[in-house]
Amino acid sequence: MGKTSYKRLKGSQSFRQRLLLATLSSTPILIEDIRADETWPGLRSHEILLLRLFDTICDDCLVEINETGTKLKYKPGTIMGGRQHRAYDCGVSRSIGYFLEPLILLGLFAKEPITIRLKGITNDSRDPSVDTFKYVVLPILRRFEVASEGLDLKIESRGLPPSGGGEVILSLPVVQSLTAVNWTDEGFVKRIRGITFSARVSAQFENSMIKAARGIINPLVSDVHIFSDHRSGPQAGNSPGYGISLVAETTSGCFISAETAVSHARAEDVSSLADDEKMDLMPPEVIGEGIANDLLGEITQGGVVDSTYQGLLFLLCALCPQDISKVRVGKLSQHGVETLRNIKDFLDVKFILKPDPKTPSVFLQCIGYGMKNLSRKIS
Repeated sequence: MGKTSYKRLKGSQSFRQRLLLATLSSTPILIEDIRADETWPGLRSHEILLLRLFDTICDDCLVEINETGTKLKYKPGTIMGGRQHRAYDCGVSRSIGYFLEPLILLGLFAKEPITIRLKGITNDSRDPSVDTFKYVVLPILRRFEVASEGLDLKIESRGLPPSGGGEVILSLPVVQSLTAVNWTDEGFVKRIRGITFSARVSAQFENSMIKAARGIINPLVSDVHIFSDHRSGPQAGNSPGYGISLVAETTSGCFISAETAVSHARAEDVSSLADDEKMDLMPPEVIGEGIANDLLGEITQGGVVDSTYQGLLFLLCALCPQDISKVRVGKLSQHGVETLRNIKDFLDVKFILKPDPKTPSVFLQCIGYGMKNLSRKIS
């Protein structure tokens, strides 16, 4: 056997996407200087947990980490998928949302449909929540003709920082390939749906958030329903907190979201993130108003997805067959720009960008990489 050739990378940036794209493109990678100059060098606990998750759903992965955690060798295996009989613990340093995006994209190209139970934090102010994955991401996948049958995310219990305790069950079908899209019409907002949640606190927090959010959006949109999800006992997880997620649905079938969660800060966040300490004390009325205004800001930016999910949209377009996909997004986020660079680096897929002179939005188009699921038989 010949010697394995590794793609050499440096630093800790874009760790999730590098791992994901390396696996999908069967590219062995060597990452050096991972936080080498920091007080606490090397891989963080959530990054090691992500590696283990990849190893759980893939066969024959090779992972080598040096003693300080500053150097990683990763050789991808075969994406197996299937029903995972043990719950996977995502830890509490990042939420379940951190793990969902790469897991979903891997799962589509697995040998068998995935069903997996994930434990950890369901809602925080740092990562996308399980709510927007359920109500925004699953419809995005259907745009690329991922079958609705077998596609589900069930929230069994809530879990907030610092101690988590949430559980979700993700079910994913497999695809032969995705379908290129021409998705540039964001339409007009026809309804707003939302969900507030509270765990180990009074349900009155939810009523206050709903009233405050409605005060902002009701004068603009008549069809508004915000549901409550009050949890107690084991379904409330291990830490008290509350939050809100709002989703605007448009006449062209786009789903634009804004959300946050309020809870006690994680121990490692307290010293470095003063904003998190402020958020601990932020009253529900301020939260409701703030997220309603954030949603209006996302709508004003234009585009078929909100800023949180630009990266996911670009990855899906890049993995499409060798056909043209054309999409429209609002102002490019930093995560969106990094995603475009990573796609170019691993898949050699280039996007053509064309700003819309009349709005803050940007048109993007690319010819897909032609990702195929070689494990799935064509029916």
